Amino acid sequence: MSNITIQNFDDDLKNRLQKRADYYGRFLEEEAKEILRAVLKETPVEPLNLAGIIHKRFADLGEFEIPAIPREPLREPPIFKN
Repeated sequence: MSNITIQNFDDDLKNRLQKRADYYGRFLEEEAKEILRAVLKETPVEPLNLAGIIHKRFADLGEFEIPAIPREPLREPPIFKN
């Protein structure tokens, strides 16, 4: 097993981590490892695909068409005179 060293670790962060470890009845190092395990387990291996995520989100709604929004001509650009 390897060791890691985290330099310039914020005291506030260390205190919050210690409180969390105390709450769960763990040592500080055990709590840090548990947090890392949980976060890395949830991290997707594949890169995020926004279109795929949107498709999954609305897939259970079935097939439907989004109505086209009528477009209007653009206004004339302003003319700045000196």
